[in-house]
Amino acid sequence: MGVTKEQVESSLRSKLSPSHLEVVDTSGGCGASFAVEIVSDQFEGKRLLERHRMVNAALVEEMKDIHALSITKALTPEQHLKKQQESEKSQVAA
Repeated sequence: MGVTKEQVESSLRSKLSPSHLEVVDTSGGCGASFAVEIVSDQFEGKRLLERHRMVNAALVEEMKDIHALSITKALTPEQHLKKQQESEKSQVAA
């Protein structure tokens, strides 16, 4: 049996305490492939590779059954806020 979106969310919430988390099952429901967007204070001062390693470590048990994990964003809250503000400015300018 594959991993559920809820299992991935639960593990990430308990281990990385994200202020924003979006998990999408990209496998069509079989639980073999997920896309993750996560914002956490724990990423502060960490390089992107370290952040990805932290996400993978948080999902060590789930990764036994997941075939593909796409970490689309792994940001600090400050970076997330800045990207939101930039997005809002570009929408207003358009």
